[in-house]
Parts: sequence; C-alpha cells; structure tokens
Amino acid sequence: MIKIRPLFIISFLIFGTLGCSTSPRVEPGVSLELAKFRKALVSDVNYELFFNLPEKEKENISASETITFTLKESGHDIQLDFRESAELLKSLRINGTEAEIQFKDEHLILPAHLLSEGVNSVDIEFTAGESSLNRNPGYLYTLFVPDRARTAFPLFDQPDLKATYDLTLEIPVSWEAISNAPLASITEKDSAKTLEFATSDLISSYLFSFVAGDFEAVTRTVGGREMTMLHRETDEEKVARNIDDIFELHAASLSWLEEYTGIDYPFQKFDFALIPSFQYGGMEHVGAIQYRASSLFLEEDPSDSQLLSRASLIAHETAHMWFGDLVTMEWFNDVWTKEVFANFMAAKIMNPNFPDIDHDLNFVLRHHSSAYSVDRTEGANPIRQHLDNLNEAGQMYGAIIYNKAPIMMRQLELLVGEELFKEGLREYLSSYSMGNATWPDLITILDQKTKKDLKSWSEVWVNTAGRPHFSVEFKEDDLPGREPLRYDVLVQTDPAGLERVWPQQVGIWTISPKDSSFKFFDILSDDQKKFATLNKLRAETRVFNANGRGYGLFPADLKTLQHWEHMRDVRKGSHLINLYENMLEQNEVFPDSYITELINIVQTEENQLLLNLALGHIESIYRRLLTEEQRNDVQSELEEMLWNQMLAQSQSSTKKTFFNTFRNVALSPDQVQQVYDIWKKELEVEGLRLSETDFISMASELAIKRPDISESIISEQLSRIENPDRRRRFEFVKPALSADQDVRDSFFESLKDEENRKTESWVLSALGYLHHPLRVHASQKYILPSLELLKEIQTTGDIFFPKRWLDVTLGNHSSDEAVETVRSFLDDNPDYNRQLRMKILQAADMMFRANQIKKYTK
Repeated sequence: MIKIRPLFIISFLIFGTLGCSTSPRVEPGVSLELAKFRKALVSDVNYELFFNLPEKEKENISASETITFTLKESGHDIQLDFRESAELLKSLRINGTEAEIQFKDEHLILPAHLLSEGVNSVDIEFTAGESSLNRNPGYLYTLFVPDRARTAFPLFDQPDLKATYDLTLEIPVSWEAISNAPLASITEKDSAKTLEFATSDLISSYLFSFVAGDFEAVTRTVGGREMTMLHRETDEEKVARNIDDIFELHAASLSWLEEYTGIDYPFQKFDFALIPSFQYGGMEHVGAIQYRASSLFLEEDPSDSQLLSRASLIAHETAHMWFGDLVTMEWFNDVWTKEVFANFMAAKIMNPNFPDIDHDLNFVLRHHSSAYSVDRTEGANPIRQHLDNLNEAGQMYGAIIYNKAPIMMRQLELLVGEELFKEGLREYLSSYSMGNATWPDLITILDQKTKKDLKSWSEVWVNTAGRPHFSVEFKEDDLPGREPLRYDVLVQTDPAGLERVWPQQVGIWTISPKDSSFKFFDILSDDQKKFATLNKLRAETRVFNANGRGYGLFPADLKTLQHWEHMRDVRKGSHLINLYENMLEQNEVFPDSYITELINIVQTEENQLLLNLALGHIESIYRRLLTEEQRNDVQSELEEMLWNQMLAQSQSSTKKTFFNTFRNVALSPDQVQQVYDIWKKELEVEGLRLSETDFISMASELAIKRPDISESIISEQLSRIENPDRRRRFEFVKPALSADQDVRDSFFESLKDEENRKTESWVLSALGYLHHPLRVHASQKYILPSLELLKEIQTTGDIFFPKRWLDVTLGNHSSDEAVETVRSFLDDNPDYNRQLRMKILQAADMMFRANQIKKYTK
C-alpha cells in the first residue's frame, strides 16, 4: 500500500538553461507562473490512458496512465495537475522506480531526484475523478474545457503543452464510443468490450474527449468524407426529418473552410455526438464534436431562426477545427480568439446555404443585442482580459467574446480589406499550425498588410470595455459674404469619460423632409475626428447603423416606424434594436408606447427573423418593464392579437411562433383555458403541429398559471412522456413547478448540494420556474442564498453556469427589495472575486433598469 503524505516544498534557485529562476510555488489551480515554467521545461508529451467504464452510474471508474515527456533540464520538481482527492491516487512509478505519492493543493509532485534530462516516463494507477465525466444512466461524456481534464486524471492541464493521446476504454458490450482518434481495434469478452483508439493528433488538454454509452451510431460518407454520429433520440420520425441536413451541413462547412483557409481538414477523422441536456450548444473536441441534441434534432416545422441557429452552430463548431484546434490560444486570456473566428466564419459559411436570407440582418440579430446586454452594464468587461490562474478561465466566457468580438472582427475586415484579411488569416494558420498563438501574433501579421495602425485600433476595441454613444448635433458655420452653412453631424462620445474613440464604419438611412426620398450612405467615425457630417440639409428621420455594421448606442425614435414598409430588413432589425436600447436608457422611448408599435408591426411583418425579434421585445417588455396598470391596459389586446394571428398563419412554423408567445404571456382566465384545452388535446388548431417537447412546455406554464390543478397537470404530463431522457428531466424539475411553497423551498435548498446541480440545464430550467414572473414575490427570498452560492458554483460548475445561474435568478425581479439585496451583497463583500462581481452586475442590469423605468412611469 502506498503511503500518501502532504508535501511542503521549499523553493530554491536553479541555475541552468532557465537561468537564475525560482521554482513555482504549489497552489490550487494552474497559475500563469506554473504554466510558463512548465512550457520552458517540458515538451513531446504523450498520455497513454485506460478507463474501465462500468454500466452502473455509481460504480467507480478504475484507470491508469503512462505519461511520457521530454525534460529540457533536470533538477526541478515537476507538478502534475489533479483537482481531486489524493485518496484516488493508488500508485506512482517514475522512470521505473516506485515513488511515494506527494500531493499538495491539487498537484501531484514528481520529485526532481527521480527525473532526468531527456525522456521521462510516469506510470499512475488511480480512480478517475468524476466531476467532468458527466455520468448519466446509460451514458457519459467528458467535458474538460477550460481546465477540467485535471478533475479526471493527472496531467499538464494548460493549452500550450499540446500532447498526443493513446486511449483505451473498457465498456459494456452494448455501448458505443468515440474519441479524438480513429478506433484501432475492438476486443469483446463476456459482457464487456475493449476499444483501443489510434494515437491522436497533437491537441490541447481541454480538447481531449470521449463519449460512451447506449447510443445509436449512424455512419455516412458525404463529399468523400466518412462521419459517424451518435444519438439517443427515440423519435424515429424526428431523426429521419433531420439526419440528412445534419450531415450535409457538416460537409458544406468543411468544404467551405478548406477553400477559405487553403488548408485541408487537418485531423484524422470527423465524428460528432448528440447528447441530451448537454451544457452548451456544442463543444469542438477534435474529431469528436459534442452537441446538445435538441439544437440539431429540430421539431417539425422549424422556423427560419431555428434553421439558421442549427446551421450556425454546426458551422461554428466545424470552424473550430482550424480556429482553436489546429491553432490554439497560448493562454485562456485569448480564448476569445477561437470563439470570435468560429462565430465570424460561421456567419460567412451560412450565406450560400441560405440564399433567401438577409444575412446582414441575421448577423445583427445574432450579435448586437447580446453584446449590448453586457456592454451597457456596470459590469462590462473587455474582449481580452487578464488571467492569472486557469481556475478562473471559465469567467472569460460570455456574450462579449461570442457576440461583440465578431462585430469587432467585421470592422477589422472592412479596415484591412476582405482579400488582405483572408490572406492574413491563411498566414496565421500556416505559421502556427499544430501550435499556439496570441492575439498580438495575428495583429502583427495583419499590421504588415495595411497602413492603418491596428495596434492602436485594437487597444480600444479589444482591451477596453463598453460601447460608444452617438448623438446628432446641429452645426452652423459662418461664411464671409455668404449664407451660414447649416448641417448635422454624428458625434461619438465615450460614456465612461475616458475620451476613447471606436473607429468604425456606420451606415445611415435618411428620409428627406422635402420630398420624402430615401438615401443611404456610409460614414467613418474614426480616431482623427469624433464626428462625421451627415448632410447639409437637415433630415427629420434617420435610421442609424442601417447596415448593421456599427456598434454603440445610436439615436432612435418611434416616429421612424411610419416608414417601416420602405425599409430593408436589416434596417428594420437594426432600428428595433436601437429603439429597445434607447428604451432601456430612458432616452424618450417608453415601454408602453413601444409595445403598442410592436403589436402593430407583428400583424403585418412577414420576415420570420424580424417577427421573432419583435415578439421577443413584446414578451420582454410585457413581463419585465410594464407596471401592473400598464400590463392590464394592454393585456386583452395583446392576447387577442396573438391568438388571432396564430389562427391566421398559413405557414406552420410562423403559426407555432405566435402560439409560443401566446402560451407565455396569456394571463386572463379564458386565454389560459385555451392553452389548457390544447394541452389536454380537447382543442385542435389546424396546422399547429406540436411535439412532446411542446406539450412539456405547455404543462410547465399551466402548472404555474393554474395552481389549483397543478399537481394533476404535472402528473398527467409525466405519464405522457415517452423519451426516457426527457422524462428524467421533467421528474427533476417537478418540485419547482409545484404550487406548494414548502415543496419549492425544499427543492431550492437541495440545490446547495453539488450532486443536485450535476445536470446544469435541468437546474437552470427549474430555477426559471421558481423565479417565474408570477412568482417573483415568493422567490425573492432565494436571491441572497443564490448569491452566496456563487463562488461554489463557479468552482464546481461548467463555464457558462455561474452567469446563467444569475440570469435566471435575477432576470424577472425589479422590486426595491430585490435591488437592495444585490446592492447590499456587493457592498458587504468589497473584496469579492472581481470576475464574479462583474457577472452579478451584468445579470442584474435588467433588474436595475426595470426598477428605474417603473418608478419613472409611476
């Protein structure tokens, strides 16, 4: 039996190749200091891994590994990362010598006297840590981004120590499995089988992955490339409706990226798994992409928005094979570079697949609102942030890197020129292929292709937070002997008072006051001048950011909507976003007036993307921003309009779009009864095709709106659900739907146990029911304990979980008491984690604004 003892390391000076340097101290996480130290010493890493995966979810996973690596010089203790209990480590051999296990602060220490310059070999037997193995009845999957591989096995868990992996899995004979490399051999014995995978390509540790379980495997060859998909969907019709498009969209994305980058698909294979209740939309593991199943298996009659979202997700994850997997960020402070390129490329990839879509409009709708939702807040963060330790890398993620960064990148492409930009990206990919790079590395390449000062440009766009504010000012210049020259200018100001300027191109559409003629033109708001001349004759009506390329708070007014039918779709979308942002800033756009205009718009608008945007604004205003009196004033008109529009639609997808909004906002007894009758299948609406998921959503809303019969609704819906994964989900959220406050209180208390937060998407759904708009008075007491749990959630949860936990907790509240709870928590904790403080302020922004808007209205 191996004795385990704590290690107390005395740092000492090492003289040699590294120079006079101090060995990094042992501390939790993976510090930047440790990462740099190891990068200078360690290379040529290979992991030979074995996991025995039992069918029963509660049984331990026995495992072993052999790590080989080259050490540049001897004389240093080397730390392996392992964020689990030392009790899981069973034995350790270093270069053939049995070694005592020395473990401290999430690290297994390899003592210097057992290591040598050159090739070293480390053998470890252990029980696998499970916090990132996502074990479920009948299946499991790894999810190691950003630094979670170290929760499963000991390794060098940093992105710039790329390695190869030789994986062997022992699994139940009925299971399927995929990993990063092709399957090399299968051996069956009794009720188990052993899968040996070939040596993987050179990849970062967060990209190592495997999926195993009771999946159906579908293999197809499309465009000359073989792909295998794993899934657990039991609805055969749903699978049949979607499967061709899923494979074709992947093939189209691969083909487009090969042409754009000039680099053939760089890895050995290309497979993907569709996983129920997956934490994210997708994750770009090399050769083994993981997706949330519902994101790809769409329901019958999907809307344009749903089709575009699926195509964008597939394009995004496929683009990562080049941007993030082939060339990986050096440190997670640059994680945004892989995400911006994936989103930016996805927008380009989708164009040929959807020729009838206004892609400028789609870009605006997919990026601007989400980016503004952070950049307008007190907790706004820059695109590129500082990161001292990978245990906080998850907080680098969010709307800014996914949505503001692509807007920035499009402005950069406009600045450099499309062809030179493409040329620069090709050089970047070829220069750093199978390696690591930083954002400054790319800027250096692009800087050589333009006379513009990209480093200064990048400083504002990338390294600072917030958005510019634009306003129109009237100017009058006196000219000797002539009439004064009168004109308007668009002025860009920095709301933070830092005198920053965001150089950008902004499109403006004007309506002449003389003859009602329309004009469109681009202006440049750059670092030489903070304003740009609009026109010599003053226009009374304008749409700013009319082509969706600009970024900031632009002027907007409701009277421009009288020209709605003359606007291009992208101008309509941009104008609605401008109106919504000005409403939140209380810039003369009022919620009751805006929702009235939106009710008129959705009765005539045919573009599904715009319809979704307008209905989303209606639902947000109705549920969050109207006072009770204002909501009562508009309730009957809104419900009647939505119901009648739903009945009038000839296109099934649009019919369902109206019905979903009606289901969510219906409050009057008669209209709630309509939803109930449809759920009971006593009322059938012609052309409204509803799936099992739709009936679950209806039952959830009805359980809250009809507390008198909620238990019978929940019980009946549970008995109807055929898919076992969806049944497990509904069983989990059932207490959150209960009409009994004590049941809901007990459920919330149960979330303090990490084990009960394991399936994060279920937890978020349940929290949404606890904090439903009709329950905010009863759920306000959950806010403070939810904030108190946040640090633990950041430590134990996946990358998006802390912010989403906050969003569903705070999003529907607006009372003085709720605002005071959040403000007091931050005041009482002045030294609170900076990243988490920003997330709280981001999530609370709508609460703060709704509170002030309602006070102003009263």
